[in-house]
Amino acid sequence: MDVHNVELTISAVRPEQYPEQGYPEIALSGRSNVGKSSLINTLINRKNYARTSSQPGKTQTLNFYNIEDELYFVDVPGYGYAKVSKKDREKWGKMIETYFETRKPLRGVISLVDARHEPTELDKQMIEFLHYYELPILVVGTKVDKIARGKWNKSESTIRRKLGLHKEDQLILFSAVTKQGKEKIWDWIEQHTN
Repeated sequence: MDVHNVELTISAVRPEQYPEQGYPEIALSGRSNVGKSSLINTLINRKNYARTSSQPGKTQTLNFYNIEDELYFVDVPGYGYAKVSKKDREKWGKMIETYFETRKPLRGVISLVDARHEPTELDKQMIEFLHYYELPILVVGTKVDKIARGKWNKSESTIRRKLGLHKEDQLILFSAVTKQGKEKIWDWIEQHTN
């Protein structure tokens, strides 16, 4: 998709704040600092539209980005950031769960993991959670420009195994630096929103 028009429609915490246009939605989830904002910026051809924060755990709302009046990217709060209080984490957990459980226009979830490291327990829990809700999943292994190309297959099989991915779950390696994987990610999005 060629993206020219993007706007942050709303930062929501409750269902009654969600947009009502009924456009298909793709949620993006992942640990704090995994490169979610960089992925969004790459997909929409912007430098700093989705703000990358030097303070992990900054996103505390569901941010609905209207893409070309055709679909929404929904940036979900990053999980697993230690400095956030347990109470806040539980609050986010509830908010995310409510969204995944009840949101009709949600067509799939892009779950980001850092391709340089083994997925964490929290990454695994997120995938189990998405499997439970039977949501289509695209796992994106980020920061792949920092891995030697010869090790990409190993990284892919480690991610698949550790996350317990199902056959139908797709996995794409991505780099915000080289744009590796960008087209394939858009293909997946279009496949799930058309």
